[in-house]
Amino acid sequence: MKKYIVYKLLFTFLMFFGIISCDDRENLVVESSEAPIVIDLSKEKLLLDENFPENPALTITWDAAKYNTPVEVKYDLEISATDKFEAPYVLTSTIQSQTYASFTNKELNEAAKKIGLVPYVEQKMFFRITSHIGSDAFVQQSNITGLSITPYAASPVYEYVDLYLIGNSTPGTWTNSADNINLIPLLKNPSSKVEYSYTGYFKATAADAGFKIIQTKGLWNPQYGKGGSDGQLSTDGGSGNLTVPSDGYYNLSINIANLTYTIVPVDNPAQTFNNVSIIGNEGDWNTDIQLTQSTFDPHLWIGSSINLSSGKFKFRANNNWDVSWGTNAEFFGTTTKGGPDIPVSSEWVYDVYFNDMSGNYTIIPVK
Repeated sequence: MKKYIVYKLLFTFLMFFGIISCDDRENLVVESSEAPIVIDLSKEKLLLDENFPENPALTITWDAAKYNTPVEVKYDLEISATDKFEAPYVLTSTIQSQTYASFTNKELNEAAKKIGLVPYVEQKMFFRITSHIGSDAFVQQSNITGLSITPYAASPVYEYVDLYLIGNSTPGTWTNSADNINLIPLLKNPSSKVEYSYTGYFKATAADAGFKIIQTKGLWNPQYGKGGSDGQLSTDGGSGNLTVPSDGYYNLSINIANLTYTIVPVDNPAQTFNNVSIIGNEGDWNTDIQLTQSTFDPHLWIGSSINLSSGKFKFRANNNWDVSWGTNAEFFGTTTKGGPDIPVSSEWVYDVYFNDMSGNYTIIPVK
């Protein structure tokens, strides 16, 4: 019984001092110094070099923030297109002793795009450091400084492998050259990197009829031709030509992992259009950019080296809104009539392919 009383008293004693200790921690006072953080740039003027995107371009250093108590400090390096910082963009964040940051041409160019700077024009980019503890507590800010910077047009992030039809049964014939705009890309499957398809017109009666599939325009390897039996593909350079039984519209589906294919006839839609155009982006929403109708397949429309600005666009028929097509998928996808605007993340020059029969579209950045 005495042991129980002793243990109880000891427990009460420890709890009392534990509570006091917790209260001391909760009442810990942290004060920030009124001395400003000074930020310094290694250069005053930058012409970003698109030919050497990974080369170092700029180093930024700053003084450490001062607090009266040892705490973990976080630094945000912010940039803005104006010295008012109405919409700052955090270029990078560091903690504690790291009071510097270095950036390549590519990194600064992407940052310039984030704050709305225009390619190939000299403009101002402003910098400041914001320090804080925890979740934006005890904030300090540096002086604001800036430099003159000339960004370049950033190439789109396009991480897809395109495959193209080649052969006299297809629009591109057997002319395998890098500038043959009539070598038509297959539609990529967004859910599978090994599945492709194409819906369109194929000829069986052309001289030297047949077709294959190549990966790079102007090169024959990799290529996919007919394997040892129907439905089988071969990557051998001496593989046979793929064929269709008669002139008409077909859906071609391939799997380059399993080396399989199917060719299934589809109905020819009766409706055709006098023209199909792009509207939006570089052409704005009042001016159409006309696509060229294929002489091989009237449902196929092609645009060579079209400049598209970042934003959105749609396809439409006959220069009016009675029939238009769209989708929210960037670079490729299947549009629907009256569908949503098609996004474009980067201003660039693109080859454009659209099929008004299937609704399939592809835009490929021109390198």
